[in-house]
Amino acid sequence: MTAFLTTNPLAVFALLLGLSVVVPPLIRRVGLPDLVGLLVAGVLIGPHGLGWLRAEGEVVRLFSDLGVVYLLFIAGLEIDLAEFARIRQRSFRFGLLTFVLPLLTGLLLGLGFGYSLLASVLLGSILSSHTPLGYPIVRSYGEVREESVVVAIGGTIFTDLAALVLLALCMGLHRGESSALDLVGLPLRVALFGALVLLLIRRIGRPLVRRSVNNDTQLFVAVLMALFLASLGAELAGVEKIVGAFLAGLAVNGVLPEGRVKEQVIFVGAALFIPIFFISLGLLLNLPAFASTLTSSPFALLLITGLVGAKGLASWWAGRFYGYTGPQMLTLWSLSIPQVAATLAATFVGYRAGLLDETVLNSVLAMMVVTATLGPYLTAVAMPRLGRAKAARLNAAASGGPRALARRALRVLVPVSNPDTEAPLLQLAHLLMGGDADQPGELLPLAVVSPRQAEAAGPSLPALASAMAQARSLLRKAEAISKPWQVPCRSLLRVDQDLAGGIALVAVEQASDLVLMGLTPPSPLGRWLFGDLIDATCRQAPCPVVVAHLPRPPEELRRLLVPIKDLTAGAMEQVQLAQRLALALGGEITLLHLHDPRLSRVERQALVAELRQWQPSATSVPLQVVLQSHQGVESAIVAASHSHDLVILRSQRRLVAGLPIPASDRTSRLLRRLTGPVLVISDPLH
Repeated sequence: MTAFLTTNPLAVFALLLGLSVVVPPLIRRVGLPDLVGLLVAGVLIGPHGLGWLRAEGEVVRLFSDLGVVYLLFIAGLEIDLAEFARIRQRSFRFGLLTFVLPLLTGLLLGLGFGYSLLASVLLGSILSSHTPLGYPIVRSYGEVREESVVVAIGGTIFTDLAALVLLALCMGLHRGESSALDLVGLPLRVALFGALVLLLIRRIGRPLVRRSVNNDTQLFVAVLMALFLASLGAELAGVEKIVGAFLAGLAVNGVLPEGRVKEQVIFVGAALFIPIFFISLGLLLNLPAFASTLTSSPFALLLITGLVGAKGLASWWAGRFYGYTGPQMLTLWSLSIPQVAATLAATFVGYRAGLLDETVLNSVLAMMVVTATLGPYLTAVAMPRLGRAKAARLNAAASGGPRALARRALRVLVPVSNPDTEAPLLQLAHLLMGGDADQPGELLPLAVVSPRQAEAAGPSLPALASAMAQARSLLRKAEAISKPWQVPCRSLLRVDQDLAGGIALVAVEQASDLVLMGLTPPSPLGRWLFGDLIDATCRQAPCPVVVAHLPRPPEELRRLLVPIKDLTAGAMEQVQLAQRLALALGGEITLLHLHDPRLSRVERQALVAELRQWQPSATSVPLQVVLQSHQGVESAIVAASHSHDLVILRSQRRLVAGLPIPASDRTSRLLRRLTGPVLVISDPLH
């Protein structure tokens, strides 16, 4: 097997691709982040496991480089530029803190173990940089616009730039090549490069986007070219390629609008390059040497604890200064701990030049493994706490904003395509759209006709005309159904090659508060040819999407079951959706909170009290709170559904390790087990 992989690059790529597809779903079943599973997979197939691959292989090195470049590119691409501009001073201060404190730690540690001043400074620069490996987990919880996240990601550019400039200066002094002029010239060269990247990409990108508005392929290739040219230019300017990738992400972010091209760019990296990068990290791990390094010398333990402590102190100090909460400080800490890309580059450069010895090299590799695991783990711990902290500041009466479903009139967009499900969907939309006072909201039946799918049924013009006539018939029926309700109803007809994209664009144009769709799974052939319409709509829609399975008429849904796990804004959205239905139908709500089994009785009572506050005092909807341990979640929900008319779930739609999935595995299994009416609310990804 080893010989075959050594001589066959295609086989190496197939193996890496297969692991990146198979490992994440398996590791999620045991409750661990995808990143941990990919690291373990790298260890198993690496030179110290089965021996199939080595990190020095050309294919592995290529995709590893692409992965780390893409990781920083996506981080820059998804930063909220308005928020980043508002808090850039905070990013700079945090970057300065998280650079200086580890630098001093490494300097003192190196001097204490007898290394030269130059080697000790280089060791400090190695500790001062960071790579936010937990960023895919941040994206999975939809917290990319959280201020502490933006500060941490923004601080990356300051730490990596400063660390790599310091590396170049140390190497120049070691070789006797640097002069006083170089001490000033290198930072100026780096600053000039950064300004040039931002200016060129924005200057060239804006007219290109205008000219290529209907040419996704051209835009996609242009974005990739900008990424790789900026990464290459960074190395030519004397800094690490990840700095150029991050700058390219920021520049493209200011030019490329939200839409299909940006999704494709992110998806290619997240599905292909980034998982392979994490696998390649596992290839570096020698478990016996790793254990020996940790146990035989105090240097490695002091290096790891010094780094983690210095980064923690910087995060605590910045958090106290900015007035951050505990979860926000933990977020700063978790994102600034991992030492991967710049650390690895600086260590190997120093080792090959003779500034650092094998003890430092092994200790840094051990530190990389520990921090690459600890950082994402702490991020996974911080994100739910961050959500609970936000939810604690929410209440059902004052939870406005674009994603809230509080008691206000809604503009509900209802895509209609199936005559059998049209009436129940419109009736459900009518029940959901009304608000307080005399604001009835607006009902927006929508029919989208795709010329591409119409052509599959016959010659293009007759088939398209037939599809248009059928769509108009559905819209006339929708208007007739809604007429007795005496509510504002405006039918919409759209022709679009992409059904999901058409629905999403109409939702933007009409400023829709909610998209309501029926759950009608396509045939396997249809799913393979056209994809899942509901999945694609949820990925692109700018507002919440509610997917309904209604085997019974909506007016019979009086007893509503709402299972929630964490006290987050998304959970409150579920409750508010139930409250709207219960108010319209005179129903009652059972709130099934799936809590940690280790909670004490006092903590459970506090949970019940907090959940009861989610019910507005002005409403008279009966609300019962039931606590259930995490153990046996699916069985508990299925059992409780037998005594209720409707179950309202949240899809937990998120990007796991950057990969868009339509729902959590648990939600998918529940949909197969629940036989009665179900609503699934899916939050927008952006």
